[in-house]
Amino acid sequence: MSHAAAAPVTGAPSVPTIPVAQVAPWALFFGLLGLLVLFFVSTDQGAISLVGGTAIHEWVHDGRHLLGYPCH
Repeated sequence: MSHAAAAPVTGAPSVPTIPVAQVAPWALFFGLLGLLVLFFVSTDQGAISLVGGTAIHEWVHDGRHLLGYPCH
C-alpha cells in the first residue's frame, strides 16, 4: 500500500481584502433602498403619503403587524 505524501504547508491562507471604494456605492444604494422600504412599511398611512389612496397601506398591512407597527 502506498501513501501519498502531503504537500508542505507554506504559510497561512491568504484572506481576501474587500475594496471599500467599490463596495461603498452599492452599500449606499441598498441602504437608501432599505430606508425607502422602511418608510412605506412603517409610516405611509395617508397623512404623509407619496402615493394617494390606501393601496400601499393595504399591500404592506400584514408586514406592518409582523414588524410590530400599529395601524388600526
